[in-house]
Amino acid sequence: GRRLFKELTVRENIELGARYASHSSTPLEDRMTRIYELFPVLRERSGTLAGKLSGGQQQMVAIARGVVAEPKVLLLDELSLGLAPQIVDQLFAVLPQICHWGVSIVLIEQNIHRSLSIAHRAYILERGHVSFSGTPAELEHDEILHRAYFGDPTNRLRALEE
Repeated sequence: GRRLFKELTVRENIELGARYASHSSTPLEDRMTRIYELFPVLRERSGTLAGKLSGGQQQMVAIARGVVAEPKVLLLDELSLGLAPQIVDQLFAVLPQICHWGVSIVLIEQNIHRSLSIAHRAYILERGHVSFSGTPAELEHDEILHRAYFGDPTNRLRALEE
């Protein structure tokens, strides 16, 4: 879940993240402006109770709450799970901007192709161990891993022909 406080407003939920930013020298209002530039809909809904938001908007609040703390690393687990494609597009579009602010993102995501399109590094975990570590391009060129995780394109062609 997104672990929002449904009885608090969007702004109050985001500000909770700011309380853990003791190292930040950036004033809260400047950080909130940055968040609202990242997610304009949150500015419009800042006074709305978090429990009244759509799933995609709740995910935006959860990300904003993490980012407002100005962390060194942001962990995002299943960013796109259960969300409409348009919202997924919006969320993936903001990730490079968050990285540009100096935040590293660890993304655990079912949408491998989408994740690799924005990733600098890729890791594959199998049974609790790292079985691959490298760039997305290296993963794409590793034939065994590519077949295991992306499927064998020749099998797909055969299935279409049958």
